[in-house]
Amino acid sequence: MARIKMEFPGDAAFSTEIDLRISDINYGGHLGHDSILSLTHEARVRFFRHFGFTELDVDGPGIMLSDAAVVYKSESFYGETMVVEIAVCDFVKYGCDLVYRVSEKETGREVALAKTGIVFMDYAERKVVQVPGKFRKLFKEQGYFLEIQP
Repeated sequence: MARIKMEFPGDAAFSTEIDLRISDINYGGHLGHDSILSLTHEARVRFFRHFGFTELDVDGPGIMLSDAAVVYKSESFYGETMVVEIAVCDFVKYGCDLVYRVSEKETGREVALAKTGIVFMDYAERKVVQVPGKFRKLFKEQGYFLEIQP
């Protein structure tokens, strides 16, 4: 079976801590696969807020997820605190990737890597739009911006 291979690209643009809730734990007694996407969603909301945006208003357009992938590294358990780091990379005309590294705070144990592709969306017009200039400029100035691929 082919495995997804993923690496965390460079430095994190943002980091946040999230405590695992009992609802994040599955019947196996560890962090459930579905909760990884919930954790990354919470981190993404905090990421956008940190930079003065929301998921529905990134200097005008909102975002829409185009894909998601998760690579599990270790178990995690109720009560542990996750550190979720986000890197911004692989810009294209209409979007980019957000890559997440989820680690346990106390030990630094890597729990998962995840990626969500985002595209920018004009929800009033129901169409995809180019990466907003303010978002692009922000990450270019911070050194996280990779040249736009065709």
